[in-house]
Amino acid sequence: MPQSIVIKNGGEGIYEEKKSRFIAKVYSVTTEQEANEYIEAARKKYWDARHNCYAFIIGTNSEVTRCSDDGEPSGTAGKPILEVISGMSVYNCLVIVTRYFGGTLLGTGGLVRAYTKACKDALEDSVLAKVVAGEEYTVVVDYSFVGKIQRIAEEVGATIKATEYLEKVSFTIEIEAGNSLEKQIIEGTNGKATVTKNCDLLIEIPI
Repeated sequence: MPQSIVIKNGGEGIYEEKKSRFIAKVYSVTTEQEANEYIEAARKKYWDARHNCYAFIIGTNSEVTRCSDDGEPSGTAGKPILEVISGMSVYNCLVIVTRYFGGTLLGTGGLVRAYTKACKDALEDSVLAKVVAGEEYTVVVDYSFVGKIQRIAEEVGATIKATEYLEKVSFTIEIEAGNSLEKQIIEGTNGKATVTKNCDLLIEIPI
């Protein structure tokens, strides 16, 4: 099943257990090189930490997935982080969890729980958007209908991407597919608006 959630603004999660501190941070990435740059930057920033574990998924069909335990017992860090990202249907996403060792071993189960919790907290702290099938329209109206078009767009959940003021006003509007935008505008302007569908596209809806 394709992933459908993207990161608009990465968050942070901090979890502590038996004096070990887990600092999770979320990044939006579109290439493996970009992910590697964030990972290297984290290693430099947290040079005194015991571990910098991570996982990332790139592509709607998880075309690129990587994870690393960075010295933790196999399967206790990178895989749990990856499973959280995948389980939330997030893509183009990197999560790095830095661990400062507190002196007490947590065991494999404890590590899995800690890395999972830190990752979940960081993703829940992030600003996310759902990627859905959408449509782009151009709407041309007289100046007297500008406020009306703006209200209709807000009511149906559309986004006005651009407005051009010439002899008439031209709006470029994006909205989720299967909408009633054209019908609402024609009725709201008594047929005096010109509504043209430009194309189908993917759009992001805040969640």
